[in-house]
Amino acid sequence: MVSAAVERLLCRLVDLANDTNTHVGAAVVGRGPGDYRESFDLAHEAGAITRELADNLKPSVGLRNTIVHEYVSIDYDIVAAAVPMALESYTEYRRQVAAFALEQH
Repeated sequence: MVSAAVERLLCRLVDLANDTNTHVGAAVVGRGPGDYRESFDLAHEAGAITRELADNLKPSVGLRNTIVHEYVSIDYDIVAAAVPMALESYTEYRRQVAAFALEQH
């Protein structure tokens, strides 16, 4: 059951970031993304996150899609390896988006 919880949390991180990116893109740039990966580019274009962070986070979309859509059998070694990256990158994402939101007000 721990693996299912980790999968769910990783998927939620990506989903929530996509929702945030979509909102930021619509509000600042005037359009939404075509897909989840593009949402990170849009967040960068809007000034919410750095290019480096956008590029670091885009691979998490592939893992999310594999988990959600079950394209292939899930390799739990890959999922386990994604956890430290997610902690680091999504913590930085939260920091950058929060700073961006504060600047907007």
